[in-house]
Amino acid sequence: MYRTQAVETYLADAAAGIPAPGGGSVSAFTGALGAAMACMAANFTVGKKKFRHVEPEVQDILDECEAGRLALLEQMDADVAAYSTVDAAFALPKDTEEQRAARTTTIQAALRTALATPLAAARQCLALLRRLDRLAETANPNLISDVGVAAILLEAAVRGAKLNVEVNLASLHDKPFVTATRVGLDAEAAEAADTAASVLRRVYAALGWPPKT
Repeated sequence: MYRTQAVETYLADAAAGIPAPGGGSVSAFTGALGAAMACMAANFTVGKKKFRHVEPEVQDILDECEAGRLALLEQMDADVAAYSTVDAAFALPKDTEEQRAARTTTIQAALRTALATPLAAARQCLALLRRLDRLAETANPNLISDVGVAAILLEAAVRGAKLNVEVNLASLHDKPFVTATRVGLDAEAAEAADTAASVLRRVYAALGWPPKT
């Protein structure tokens, strides 16, 4: 499991000429980094007398972001395992009609399994993004830039995960499933972009940017 190894090992393997970890796994890892930044901002708020009036709310955000961070790390590893399943399916023999039919069935099942992980990661990141507007309002203002980084990374993770869902959808034969998944994911990606932009507007306003002339 990469999540229990050194970051250097993960990045080296991601950069190497091996099938995985690839874009889906890296997108989940990016989301985990975004969640970590949200946790950091919340941790510098909870327990401080100055922010006692918002502590229950920020603690709730912290709990959700920490759970999301751990879930995204699991999805980082799950995507590697799912890709291995797809790779194995494409390697099945196809010499006879029966083998070709069995191979096609196995590939289709593997593709649906493989897209489930980046789809879950995208939705996890969107759920965390939805909490950042309020975190930007309530967190220790010294950490406002970290809330902005969280928004940027989580939205990037949604976009990256979406690409990895799409690459699997492109080879699926179940057209109603493909259409329904695309429609839902397009709406979620649009919401993620809008939400991240809203958070960043709050962040820049708190930083006094753009400067008054």
